[in-house]
Amino acid sequence: MDSSSDAHRRNRCAACFREFNKKEHLVEHMRTSLHSPHDPRCAVCAKHCRSLDALRDHLTGALPKPECAASFASRGCALCLDVLPAAGALRSHSCPKAPQPLGGVLALGCKMVGAGSDGSLDVCARVCVVDEQECVVFESFVKPQIPVTHYRYETTGIRPEHLRDGAMTPKQAARRVQELLLNGELAWKARSSRGRARILVGHGLDHDLEALGMDYPAYLKRDTARYPPLMKTSNSRLSNSLKYLTLAYLGYHIQAGGHHQHPYDDCVAALRLYRRMRARPHCRDQREAGVGPHAPPPTAPEAFPAWRQRELERMSAEELLQLSTTDYYCWCLDATDH
Repeated sequence: MDSSSDAHRRNRCAACFREFNKKEHLVEHMRTSLHSPHDPRCAVCAKHCRSLDALRDHLTGALPKPECAASFASRGCALCLDVLPAAGALRSHSCPKAPQPLGGVLALGCKMVGAGSDGSLDVCARVCVVDEQECVVFESFVKPQIPVTHYRYETTGIRPEHLRDGAMTPKQAARRVQELLLNGELAWKARSSRGRARILVGHGLDHDLEALGMDYPAYLKRDTARYPPLMKTSNSRLSNSLKYLTLAYLGYHIQAGGHHQHPYDDCVAALRLYRRMRARPHCRDQREAGVGPHAPPPTAPEAFPAWRQRELERMSAEELLQLSTTDYYCWCLDATDH
């Protein structure tokens, strides 16, 4: 019994603490788990979690780890999920602050009205672009090219008269947004090399860009709806709402019922979430390993090739973790990209 327990401890994942009967099972786990230094981690036991929601469940969920839950309850920050050295430190604690503005970041927000026979088809009727100082650099109503059947006034505050005089066409709005994003860089060059092009931040960016009829290079998009640490705990990669993320990790309400929702508020919330994630203290392992700032990280087969199986099985759990890499670009790397 004791020897079996010792074997399990020897084959224990250094990130999630899962135990295996055989070393080969641990190696296979590392191939598929995608642990990395960029994972959210418990400040008490150092367990890696796939998302911040998973870390919150670990600390305060239905079945939290007792010692971690006790420490977090007495001296933990509910926003950044950090655990401070002493309870008194909470009074002076401030969540990790983002580095100084990079100057190459813009946030995009759109408000949709309804088209189609039942008003369920989203069409863009208002667009807003905000810089990293949270100043509006472009804002306009947009006149859809198809008839609007539901203005959704209760939430958008948009009336028919807003889309008549002075409203841009979707093509005009898209051209202006693209000019701001490219910042003088040629569109074809921005697809492979950033140059002067700006990072685009938002929530549900693909939906907003599609509504404007435009595209933007994926490596320059920072979408809070698709960033794994901000997604739900399930393996199905479900997005959290911007309203939830703003309350959970920034500590204030947006999109409150009974109030018209301005796209500026969505831009600022997404921008602040991006800056909070960019400020998280991670190891810059991708950069140290020579990976380009926007290049995809090595895949699991590259990090744990089958031909190295015997060598991998001789490694310790900590050495295997050093080889492991995430499957997404961590935004903390943007902080050293300028």
